[in-house]
Amino acid sequence: MSFSLSELFALHHGLPRQGPGSDETTARLLALAGPVPPRPRILDLGCGPGRSALVLAAATGGHVTGVDLHQPYLDQFLDSADRAGLRAQVTAMRCSMDALPFPDRSFDLVWCEGAAYNLGFATALDSWRRLLAPGGVLVVTEIEFTGTDPSPATVDFWAERYPLRYPDDNREIAAAAGYTVLAHHRLPEADWWSEYYDPLLARVSGVDTAAAAEVRAETELRREHGADYDYAGYVLRPNRTDKTPMWTTRPETPADRAAIHAVNAAAFPTAEEADLVDALRADSQAWIDGLSMVAVAPGGEIAGFALITRCEVGGEPALALAPCAVRPEYQGKGAGAAAIRACLDAARHLDENLVVVLGHPEYYPRFGFTPASGFGVRASFDVPDEALMALSLDASRPTPAGVIRYPAAFGV
Repeated sequence: MSFSLSELFALHHGLPRQGPGSDETTARLLALAGPVPPRPRILDLGCGPGRSALVLAAATGGHVTGVDLHQPYLDQFLDSADRAGLRAQVTAMRCSMDALPFPDRSFDLVWCEGAAYNLGFATALDSWRRLLAPGGVLVVTEIEFTGTDPSPATVDFWAERYPLRYPDDNREIAAAAGYTVLAHHRLPEADWWSEYYDPLLARVSGVDTAAAAEVRAETELRREHGADYDYAGYVLRPNRTDKTPMWTTRPETPADRAAIHAVNAAAFPTAEEADLVDALRADSQAWIDGLSMVAVAPGGEIAGFALITRCEVGGEPALALAPCAVRPEYQGKGAGAAAIRACLDAARHLDENLVVVLGHPEYYPRFGFTPASGFGVRASFDVPDEALMALSLDASRPTPAGVIRYPAAFGV
């Protein structure tokens, strides 16, 4: 049946959920995912009004980035976070699940309840794998057949809307995408009705639209043939097949300063960058504790370094990423990227937003940077447009525009 998105959004506006689920099921799937790091980085894809995101934020103490294409859902999400006292732990981002701006290995937990069908199960699992940090877990719910002989009515209904498979087929898809299935959890029947179908049916009562007719047809199928199909949560861990070192990242300590100087001196032709770090550290207006990050090799040696300091854009506070350095023997192995990701994540936790970087246009976009001109940001000196880049850490907030004023140590 054909209906417009505007009809569908009108029916769902203000409702607690856009698909089957419950806070209890979210908590259950989180428990099945196993231990998470302290203050984990969590991505909730197709977050809708944020019910799952808020459960995850409260339960883990981590930061949850909720992604959805419908801005009213994101607004509802942020309003709920404010009321729950969790606003500092969440970010709302309006973008498509198939065009995510996040760098590889950005999240400890990637979550998607009831929205993977927008991409298709196989495509979703394949495209989201890169987002998981070492040890990370993907949790996704998928609608699937449960019985061995579903009724013709069930088969015909879903054949026109979304191709349902059996659990064994979905396990094979997960294995082909490079995951181990840690758990498979069927959602209870109450998850379909109390917070999803019942409020939705009340909303469509007396409404004569194609979208309302679709809701009535779907709920009737559930009443008559619900034993044929269900939503199930899949808890998936990527199989580690590459040999990339597992870098440990942390903020610098006073004991690291000589090693950081050595890393920068070794990485660049002159000692200018190494001296720049020392000068920035001495500038109380530029230095921000916790935004100087090192990547440590398995043997304990500092292999990579990244620094973010305070700058201004159009007279408003912003951040500058520079310098970033890796010891020559570790270059090309991910140490620099690990340090940069750690810096950006720490800045996000400090509720910072706009970050600028002057660097290689083929390297920094992997972290989400795009030309600064798109933000209305420019340098006070001549620089190729593609080399001056910017990143918003929270797309729901405005960013300043204008000329960048770097700390005095940069000499520009």
